[in-house]
Amino acid sequence: MSEAFLTTVVGSMPKPIWLQEQLPLNAEGKQVHGAGADWRFSGETLDVALDDAVRLSIHEQQHAGIDIVSDGEQRRKSYLTHITRALGGVDYTTLAKKWTRNNRRLAEVGRCIGPLHRQAPILVDDLAFALAEADRPLKVTLPGPMTIVDTLADEHYGDERAMSMAAAEAMNAEARALDALGPAVIQFDEPVFSRYPEKVADWGIEALDAALRGLSARTAVHVCYSYPMPGVPRPIQDSYPTILAALERSAVDELALEFEASRLDPALLSLCPSKTVLFGCIDNGIDAVETPEAVADKLLAAARHLPATQIQAAPDCGLVPLSPAIARAKLETMVAGARLARERL
Repeated sequence: MSEAFLTTVVGSMPKPIWLQEQLPLNAEGKQVHGAGADWRFSGETLDVALDDAVRLSIHEQQHAGIDIVSDGEQRRKSYLTHITRALGGVDYTTLAKKWTRNNRRLAEVGRCIGPLHRQAPILVDDLAFALAEADRPLKVTLPGPMTIVDTLADEHYGDERAMSMAAAEAMNAEARALDALGPAVIQFDEPVFSRYPEKVADWGIEALDAALRGLSARTAVHVCYSYPMPGVPRPIQDSYPTILAALERSAVDELALEFEASRLDPALLSLCPSKTVLFGCIDNGIDAVETPEAVADKLLAAARHLPATQIQAAPDCGLVPLSPAIARAKLETMVAGARLARERL
C-alpha cells in the first residue's frame, strides 16, 4: 500500500461500558500491569459479549474510514498482561512491587520464576475471528521483549538481556503462528523504549529483531511515553534521537511514534529514512477533539522529512483511555485530516 497518509490505529480501543467495569488506568492491582478491570459477564455470555465487542470495534474503525484496523484489543483486560499471564515461567499468584518505566510508577507485577516460554497459542483464535470480521487490512499487536522485561519482576535470569532474548523467542513463536493467518501487520509494543534509550541501543534492538525473525507480514514497533494516567507523572525525555537512530538499523518495517502530546519535532524523522512511520497526530490523553486542519498541518510538516507515502496517520497510542464517543470522533477527524493533507500535497 503506497498511498500517501494512509490511516491506522495503534491497537487498543475503549471497551464498551456494558462489557467491562470502568476504572482509571492506574487503579491499584488492575489495568495496565495487573489483572485488569473486571468483565461484567462470565462464562458463555462473556464469550458472546467479547465477540460482539470485537465486531463493534472493527465496525467503528471501518465506519470512520480507517485504512488498517485492529480488533481494538477488546478481549484483553490489559494489552500487556493478557499476554504475559499466558507465558510459562511467570507467576501472577503472588505479585511483587517494582518500579517500572524508569521509575515512573511503582506497580504490582507478575514474577518471572523460570524460563520464559510460549506454552500454547495466545491470540491465534482471536486473530482468525477478527480477520473474518474485517473488510480491509488488519493488524495484530504483541508486547515487545523490553516491555515484557520491564513489566515482570525477575527472580530467575538476573540479567536483562538474557531475559529479553527469552521473551523475544516466546513472542516470535506466537508471531509466527499469527503470521500464518495473513494479518497485514504484526506490531510489537515497546513503550519502554522511550524510557531506556541506552538499553535500546545496547540490547533492545537485538531483542526486537529476534522477535521479528521469519515473519512474512509487515512488522511494526510502537514507541510512546506510555498511557496518560491520573496523578502519575509522564515526563517526556529527550530520547527519540537515540531510539530512532537505533531503530533505523533494525529489521522492522514500520515505526509507530508519538508526536502529538509530546510535541516532538517532526524533523526527527530524518533519522529513520528507510522506515514507514505511523505519525502520532491524535492525543489519547485529552477529550478535546483535534480539527482536520490541525491533523493535515501535522502530516504535511512530517512530509517535509519523509516521503508522504512513508507516513501514516495514527493516534499517539491506543485510545483505551478515552470514551467510545470521543475515540470515534478523534478517528473521524484524523481520517478527514489525512484526506485534506493528500489534497494539499
